[in-house]
Amino acid sequence: MPRDALAASAAAHASRRATFAAVLALAGPAIGQSLLETLVFLVDRAMLGRHSAASLASMQISGPLTWSVLSVMGAFAVGVVALVGRATGAGDRALAGAAVRAGLVLAVVVGSLAGVLVTAGMPLILAAFPGATPEVHAAARDYLTMLAPGMPLLLVVGVAAAALQASGDTRTPFLIATVGNLVNAPLAWVLIFGRFGVPSMGTRGAALGSVIAMLVQVALLLAALMRRDGRVSLRGRGGERAAALRFLRVSGPSFAEKIVQHLGFFVFVTMIGALGSTAMAANQALVSLESICFLSADGFGIAAASIVAQRLGARRPEDAAYAARIATGLAVLALGSVGLSFAVAPHLLLRLFTSDASILAVAAPVMLVAAVSQPFMATGVVLSQAVRGSGDTRSALGVTLLGGLVVRLAATYYFTRVAGLGLVGVWLGSTCDWIVRTALLTVVWARGGWKGASV
Repeated sequence: MPRDALAASAAAHASRRATFAAVLALAGPAIGQSLLETLVFLVDRAMLGRHSAASLASMQISGPLTWSVLSVMGAFAVGVVALVGRATGAGDRALAGAAVRAGLVLAVVVGSLAGVLVTAGMPLILAAFPGATPEVHAAARDYLTMLAPGMPLLLVVGVAAAALQASGDTRTPFLIATVGNLVNAPLAWVLIFGRFGVPSMGTRGAALGSVIAMLVQVALLLAALMRRDGRVSLRGRGGERAAALRFLRVSGPSFAEKIVQHLGFFVFVTMIGALGSTAMAANQALVSLESICFLSADGFGIAAASIVAQRLGARRPEDAAYAARIATGLAVLALGSVGLSFAVAPHLLLRLFTSDASILAVAAPVMLVAAVSQPFMATGVVLSQAVRGSGDTRSALGVTLLGGLVVRLAATYYFTRVAGLGLVGVWLGSTCDWIVRTALLTVVWARGGWKGASV
């Protein structure tokens, strides 16, 4: 082999090794941060399951709704990630800082609007779950009323953490999420059950503890972003309007994607609600377990999106493609291993969230379906994050439109209403969705159109 070819081959191998190491370095803290952010809500759910069956079942209303509102309203963060990552890869600190400043201002405005919408729409929200008991409705109302004023905090946490991750710093959000959990857990225990002279607040206490924990995280994340030596910094002025226009242009299809996804998801949730309060409580226990897998995949996706954006900014598309392949493979391995435990020890895992025999009887058969879906979910989550990180949000929109809206709803309707499989049918419907998304995203990534996406 000629000397020049040998040198080029050695350089390519060195670049791939560096990319592989970068995926591992970013994914570990990103997974930890994703899990810790959701651990706040998992701890609340576990405690609420001990508080009462109605409290746990109410999270089937307030949990998905909160996630949907914040996900839709926070869609602009996708553009922030793509722009900060590109700017970091190109060495443009001024542009990265302007994008973060604009993103945080928008987070406060949009989060405030989300809180107002949830409060004003409470009657319609509860009316969408006619199968729930009055006690479940009351518990959901208490939770959402307390959480709504804190929605700006939740969006600020999301944008600030995403900006740090896009710059390549996943360690700081992980450490701050750890602090948030250390604040939330004892607070939730005191407020939910009533300890040390504090009255028992049930679901209101769970929401209040979460809001206080988020307030602490906001303060710490903003302090991290004010560092002069950080990879991305809030310090500086100017360029915010131009940066906002750029990331909003990328975020437009992502916003549409989130609306489509969560409209479909809300209909999906109402199908679960129609199965009754026991199925709602069982589904919450199942979702709590599966969220560990989803968030692990999301951590690998964060690493993939960050490196894809940075490598495209540095004009190294082949390294970007390699990073996504590595992140996807690692996610499949991790989620496949956890899925095996779902199949082997379903009752043991479910008892972490409930000891109610009727809930366990409904939830246990679903665990085998959840086990099968894990490799598909891993691939779908990581590749969708990588596609968005490249700035190709239109492709992500198309995949979500077909998988999350058409396939999921049609399959769930068939398995629950026609085949009469109850909660098992619900999870079969979502598994069909993940299989279709995996197939479509694999084609999108293989074609390589994402390499030329404009940010």
